[in-house]
Amino acid sequence: MPSYSIGQAARLLRVSPETVRRWADRGRLPMGRDGSGNRVIDGVGLARFARERAVEDERGTGGGPPTSVRNAFTGIVTALTVDDVVAQVEIQSGPHRVVSLVTREAVDELDLAVGVTVTARVKSTSVHVDRS
Repeated sequence: MPSYSIGQAARLLRVSPETVRRWADRGRLPMGRDGSGNRVIDGVGLARFARERAVEDERGTGGGPPTSVRNAFTGIVTALTVDDVVAQVEIQSGPHRVVSLVTREAVDELDLAVGVTVTARVKSTSVHVDRS
Protein backbone atom coordinates (compact mmCIF):
# COMPACT_ATOMS: atom_id res chain seq x y z
CA MET A 1 0.00 0.00 0.00
CA PRO A 2 1.53 3.37 -0.98
CA SER A 3 2.06 6.14 1.54
CA TYR A 4 2.79 9.81 0.96
CA SER A 5 4.81 12.46 2.73
CA ILE A 6 3.11 15.70 3.73
CA GLY A 7 4.79 17.48 0.80
CA GLN A 8 3.69 14.85 -1.70
CA ALA A 9 0.11 14.96 -0.41
CA ALA A 10 0.14 18.77 -0.58
CA ARG A 11 1.23 18.71 -4.23
CA LEU A 12 -1.46 16.16 -5.12
CA LEU A 13 -4.17 18.14 -3.31
CA ARG A 14 -2.80 21.48 -4.62
CA VAL A 15 -2.51 23.02 -1.16
CA SER A 16 0.36 23.97 1.11
CA PRO A 17 2.06 21.42 3.38
CA GLU A 18 0.83 23.50 6.34
CA THR A 19 -2.78 22.97 5.19
CA VAL A 20 -2.20 19.20 5.07
CA ARG A 21 -0.76 19.33 8.63
CA ARG A 22 -3.79 21.30 9.89
CA TRP A 23 -6.20 18.81 8.30
CA ALA A 24 -4.30 15.95 9.92
CA ASP A 25 -4.18 17.68 13.31
CA ARG A 26 -7.96 18.24 13.15
CA GLY A 27 -8.56 14.59 12.25
CA ARG A 28 -9.84 15.30 8.73
CA LEU A 29 -6.95 13.48 7.07
CA PRO A 30 -5.64 10.25 8.64
CA MET A 31 -1.91 10.35 9.22
CA GLY A 32 0.54 7.92 10.77
CA ARG A 33 4.29 7.50 11.17
CA ASP A 34 6.73 5.51 9.08
CA GLY A 35 9.60 3.39 10.47
CA SER A 36 11.78 6.51 10.81
CA GLY A 37 9.12 8.44 12.72
CA ASN A 38 8.19 10.71 9.81
CA ARG A 39 4.52 11.64 9.38
CA VAL A 40 2.98 9.86 6.38
CA ILE A 41 -0.46 9.62 4.82
CA ASP A 42 -1.84 6.27 3.74
CA GLY A 43 -2.63 6.25 -0.01
CA VAL A 44 -6.13 4.84 0.41
CA GLY A 45 -6.98 7.48 3.03
CA LEU A 46 -5.55 10.22 0.83
CA ALA A 47 -7.61 9.04 -2.16
CA ARG A 48 -10.78 8.98 -0.02
CA PHE A 49 -10.05 12.48 1.29
CA ALA A 50 -9.39 13.84 -2.23
CA ARG A 51 -12.69 12.39 -3.45
CA GLU A 52 -14.58 13.88 -0.46
CA ARG A 53 -13.03 17.32 -1.12
CA ALA A 54 -14.08 17.14 -4.77
CA VAL A 55 -17.68 16.37 -3.75
CA GLU A 56 -17.62 19.30 -1.29
CA ASP A 57 -16.41 21.62 -4.06
CA GLU A 58 -19.15 20.41 -6.42
CA ARG A 59 -21.78 21.14 -3.76
CA GLY A 60 -20.45 24.65 -3.35
CA THR A 61 -19.36 24.25 0.27
CA GLY A 62 -15.83 25.18 -0.73
CA GLY A 63 -16.83 28.80 -1.46
CA GLY A 64 -16.93 28.43 -5.25
CA PRO A 65 -14.65 26.81 -7.73
CA PRO A 66 -11.12 26.31 -6.48
CA THR A 67 -8.88 28.96 -8.00
CA SER A 68 -5.92 31.17 -7.26
CA VAL A 69 -7.25 33.88 -9.59
CA ARG A 70 -7.95 37.08 -7.64
CA ASN A 71 -9.23 39.55 -10.27
CA ALA A 72 -12.88 38.72 -10.93
CA PHE A 73 -15.29 40.65 -13.15
CA THR A 74 -18.94 39.62 -12.80
CA GLY A 75 -20.94 40.65 -15.82
CA ILE A 76 -23.31 39.62 -18.57
CA VAL A 77 -22.49 37.82 -21.80
CA THR A 78 -23.14 40.33 -24.58
CA ALA A 79 -21.90 38.31 -27.55
CA LEU A 80 -20.93 34.72 -28.22
CA THR A 81 -19.30 33.45 -31.41
CA VAL A 82 -18.95 29.66 -31.48
CA ASP A 83 -17.35 27.38 -34.07
CA ASP A 84 -16.44 23.68 -34.03
CA VAL A 85 -13.52 24.01 -31.58
CA VAL A 86 -13.36 27.47 -29.98
CA ALA A 87 -15.67 30.26 -28.94
CA GLN A 88 -15.27 33.97 -28.36
CA VAL A 89 -17.14 35.23 -25.30
CA GLU A 90 -17.74 38.96 -24.84
CA ILE A 91 -18.67 40.09 -21.34
CA GLN A 92 -19.73 43.54 -20.13
CA SER A 93 -18.84 44.08 -16.47
CA GLY A 94 -19.85 47.62 -15.56
CA PRO A 95 -17.67 49.85 -17.74
CA HIS A 96 -15.31 46.98 -18.57
CA ARG A 97 -15.58 44.86 -21.73
CA VAL A 98 -13.81 41.51 -21.39
CA VAL A 99 -13.28 39.22 -24.38
CA SER A 100 -12.09 35.64 -23.92
CA LEU A 101 -11.43 32.69 -26.19
CA VAL A 102 -12.59 29.41 -24.67
CA THR A 103 -13.28 25.95 -26.00
CA ARG A 104 -16.65 25.05 -27.43
CA GLU A 105 -16.78 22.31 -24.79
CA ALA A 106 -16.52 24.97 -22.04
CA VAL A 107 -19.38 26.93 -23.60
CA ASP A 108 -21.53 23.79 -23.64
CA GLU A 109 -20.59 22.76 -20.07
CA LEU A 110 -21.28 26.26 -18.69
CA ASP A 111 -24.43 26.57 -20.85
CA LEU A 112 -23.26 30.02 -21.95
CA ALA A 113 -25.54 32.24 -24.01
CA VAL A 114 -26.10 35.94 -24.54
CA GLY A 115 -27.76 37.35 -21.42
CA VAL A 116 -26.22 34.84 -18.98
CA THR A 117 -24.41 36.17 -15.91
CA VAL A 118 -20.78 35.01 -15.69
CA THR A 119 -17.58 35.85 -13.85
CA ALA A 120 -14.41 36.46 -15.84
CA ARG A 121 -11.32 35.73 -13.74
CA VAL A 122 -8.17 37.39 -14.99
CA LYS A 123 -4.67 36.27 -14.04
CA SER A 124 -1.72 37.67 -15.93
CA THR A 125 -2.54 36.93 -19.57
CA SER A 126 -5.23 34.32 -18.90
CA VAL A 127 -8.96 34.88 -18.51
CA HIS A 128 -11.04 32.18 -16.82
CA VAL A 129 -14.82 32.31 -17.30
CA ASP A 130 -17.14 30.85 -14.64
CA ARG A 131 -20.92 30.71 -14.71
CA SER A 132 -22.30 32.88 -11.85
